[in-house]
Amino acid sequence: MANGGQGSAGNVIAAVCSFFIPGLGQLVQGRLLLAVIMFVAASLLWLIWLGWIIHLWSILDAALWKPR
Repeated sequence: MANGGQGSAGNVIAAVCSFFIPGLGQLVQGRLLLAVIMFVAASLLWLIWLGWIIHLWSILDAALWKPR
């Protein structure tokens, strides 16, 4: 999926995806490793009620990402 950078439709869609499942937005953007890291970290941290930190980071990262 082509992204035009911060604020683009692609990044908004990715941020919405990450809102529902941490890391899904990064996966939509083609960043597989970071997607897996965010999903696993959020899943593990939700066990001790800190997963929301990774969850929010995932949303912001997807929204603010600029392709090289």
